[in-house]
Amino acid sequence: MSSAIKIHNLSYSFSNRPVLQHLSFTVSEGDFFIIIGPNGSGKTTLLRTMAGILKSGMGQMEIFNRRISSFKRKEFARLVAYVPQASPVDFPFKVADLVLMGRAPYNSTLGIETEADRAASMQAMRFTEIDHLADRKLNQLSGGEQQRVFIARAICQEPKILLLDEPTASLDLAHQVRIMDLMEKLKSEKGVTVVMVSHDINLAAMYGSRLLLLKDGKIVSLGLPGKILDFETLEKAYGCALLVDQSPLGDLPRVTVVPHKYLKEQFNRR
Repeated sequence: MSSAIKIHNLSYSFSNRPVLQHLSFTVSEGDFFIIIGPNGSGKTTLLRTMAGILKSGMGQMEIFNRRISSFKRKEFARLVAYVPQASPVDFPFKVADLVLMGRAPYNSTLGIETEADRAASMQAMRFTEIDHLADRKLNQLSGGEQQRVFIARAICQEPKILLLDEPTASLDLAHQVRIMDLMEKLKSEKGVTVVMVSHDINLAAMYGSRLLLLKDGKIVSLGLPGKILDFETLEKAYGCALLVDQSPLGDLPRVTVVPHKYLKEQFNRR
């Protein structure tokens, strides 16, 4: 399978403080690639580097076998779309207008939308099942609806790679699954390579084709969920007691955090 993203010896520092340290890995085309790890491990910094927002002083990154530095801004935006963890929602844009902004990489210098742009916008809203919200204002929607609007805007770019920073954060269980199912659908039906940062290890295990586990800006483990999600690796990375067993849904790991009070009870029984 051909590569969508290649990263070699990537490092990044804030004010001389290392955040990413000598990372090397490949994201294959069509992957559902999920980056996990504790707070402060460099997940968001890595994603923002992939999105071209942060410029690394060391290392090399390629998009479809071409150095990221060689792309013009609009050209890059036609290949890669980025959905940040937090987006402003207090502006009075209608949903349809916001989604249509995803066509900016294709607009002329006058910024005039074409019929094809409007058709792409409607298709993105239908794909994310928000077309019935087209005339609503963003600040009138629920958190789950807002997240799907921002994803629809990214889909409207017609990217080959979609980068998302914790798209299920602060959502209830139903909306979390809805977003993850949407990403799976985007991968399988449109062939988009999805790269996501997630704090939810169990969601990552259920949906990710490959996982990257980071700690302190370094790669702890990389591979299939069943290979890297073992309790020794996770306890070392997260610094807390965990249980890892097989999910009742099939041959995939299930991770359970063990609160301190249960550890004390087990010790007392001995």
